[in-house]
Amino acid sequence: MLKAVFGNKHKTFRPKKNFAKGTKLYQLHKYAKATVKATLGAGNLHEAVVLPEGEDKNEWLAVNTVDFFNQINLLYGSITEFCTKESCACMSAGPQYEYHWADGVNIKKPIQCSAPEYVDYLMSWVQAQLDDEGLFPSELGVPFPKDIEARVKNIFKRCFRVYAHMYHSHIEKIISLGAEPHLNTCFKHFMYFILEFSLVERKELEPLAEICTGLGLTLPPR
Repeated sequence: MLKAVFGNKHKTFRPKKNFAKGTKLYQLHKYAKATVKATLGAGNLHEAVVLPEGEDKNEWLAVNTVDFFNQINLLYGSITEFCTKESCACMSAGPQYEYHWADGVNIKKPIQCSAPEYVDYLMSWVQAQLDDEGLFPSELGVPFPKDIEARVKNIFKRCFRVYAHMYHSHIEKIISLGAEPHLNTCFKHFMYFILEFSLVERKELEPLAEICTGLGLTLPPR
């Protein structure tokens, strides 16, 4: 049953984003995956998010943005069976936090939508940016845009909301299926990266502050 929830690597909400073999970003991606595997065994995921010595920060941000996008894509894709327009009529993280969607282009005024609709908008929005060579260049030597860090921060802020929704709306189901440890590990890795590079404002993290504390994460003061 656990495999059916988080073990099916082929069931994603959106097509997986891959790096072209032989590129610098592909090499960094392989390094990141190997580091995560090594540090997970040692029980210290924080080491996996630290910028490798001598590497470009923008390239490291870009590689990890893609990897975390793929990870959240897989996690959410595995719960779509019980996260529906009927069960989750609005995208929320408990009764205090409701998220409306706007991308400033196709939808300029924030709209209320169901959780599946919000995540669909979000994944399409992220995918379009990751596929844009002008924003996330894959070739060595091609410069990143000056606003790349701001773009990455916005992506992580919105991806955090998917975790917030999963914990607040679906954690009981996830626990019943024995999948909570895997969710916790993925989220902890995601949060270590956010905290290492100050990608998300403290107020945005509030919906999962207690979860973070329970996982041994130290959030910035309010």
